[in-house]
Amino acid sequence: MLDYRFIAENLEDVKKNITQRYMKADADEVVRLYSLRTELTTKLQLLQQQRNTNASSMKGKMDPPQREALIEEGKRLKDDIAVSEAELNRVEEDLLREVRRVPNMAHPDAPIGKEDTDNRVVSQSGKVPEFDFQPLDHVQLGQKLEIIDFDSGTKVSGTKFYYLKNEGVFLELGLIRYALDILQKKGFTPFITPDIAKSEILEGIGFNPRGDESNVYNLEGEGTCLVGTAEITLGGYYANTVINRDDLPLRMAGLSHCFRREAGAAGQFSKGLYRVHQFTKLEMFAYCLPENSEALHEELRIIEEEIFNGLGIPFRVVDTCTGDLGAPAYRKWDLEAWMPGRGEKGDWGEVTSTSNCTDYQARRLNIRYKDEDGKNKFVHMLNGTAIAVSRGIIAILENFQQKDGSVIIPAALIPYCGFDKISSRG
Repeated sequence: MLDYRFIAENLEDVKKNITQRYMKADADEVVRLYSLRTELTTKLQLLQQQRNTNASSMKGKMDPPQREALIEEGKRLKDDIAVSEAELNRVEEDLLREVRRVPNMAHPDAPIGKEDTDNRVVSQSGKVPEFDFQPLDHVQLGQKLEIIDFDSGTKVSGTKFYYLKNEGVFLELGLIRYALDILQKKGFTPFITPDIAKSEILEGIGFNPRGDESNVYNLEGEGTCLVGTAEITLGGYYANTVINRDDLPLRMAGLSHCFRREAGAAGQFSKGLYRVHQFTKLEMFAYCLPENSEALHEELRIIEEEIFNGLGIPFRVVDTCTGDLGAPAYRKWDLEAWMPGRGEKGDWGEVTSTSNCTDYQARRLNIRYKDEDGKNKFVHMLNGTAIAVSRGIIAILENFQQKDGSVIIPAALIPYCGFDKISSRG
């Protein structure tokens, strides 16, 4: 979340940012409650001082009427303090609720807009394939090659679930190990994280774990949720911790299942593996000093580019517009891979994103470091997709399909998969 004082001192900029991000938040109410909290805190402190003075006076010698008067005053102060504390607690709860609705400030260079078409394309890598046959989409390929079974997934678990089988299993495992090896060489500590997190951790990261609009699966009566990304579990790892300054930056690579309700997600671009309720993802996460976060953000994006360049998959990099950043992000880069089976003539589809969330999440989760001046300050936190396996599989199947219906495996994956081609069993 944003600092209360920052909102008060930059109110018009904060309100403009809320508008440009197409979010609902009341910065004026935050400022009003912040001012009221200050007044109530001062009032409470004055009452506490009066109580202390009263208690000190009770220790001296005095006649009975004076003692009785002090006792009555002490009772009154005790009651007034209880009322004041209750009022202050209520205002603090209201203030916290309202400030959590205010999104992070956006990078000044982030494009203004609401739709995908408002994103700014900044670079493109790789050659879009040209086929001398009508290419199939990954759903058709997966079924013909007998490596993806959507029908059984629907029968057993419901829509947007699937089975991987045969070479599809080794393709998933190969993609994970390929990306994990790259990250380990770059100093990332590997983790396999829990698939469940407490609701307060999700809220701290910036996810909404409640309500019909939530994309999160709640575990009823447990106060926990299934995670939609290892960003949640890696971001919560250091909650309520003061990190040693000399240990920063911390680079983490978290492997987890991801569970998403995908409420309202429909249409041809959501078919097959593109939007599913469960998938596997390897996530990058980093904690760093504030002055290093923009450079580290570039590093995460370059790693994502390296992973997809190594696979030979054509992609483009986009600077995400303000309306598509999500509340915690200051700036976000997306990698969009070319997907020949997307639409009638092929199209770009998001495969990774990387966000610099500055200190927005750290304030909510109370993650700090002790600066050189001895003061505790909030770290900056960043995240980025190394590989979302289901979308990686889409890109490989559709870009490397052959006229005979087989799919060539990228050279970088062959050592991990153990084969160089997936052929039809028909």
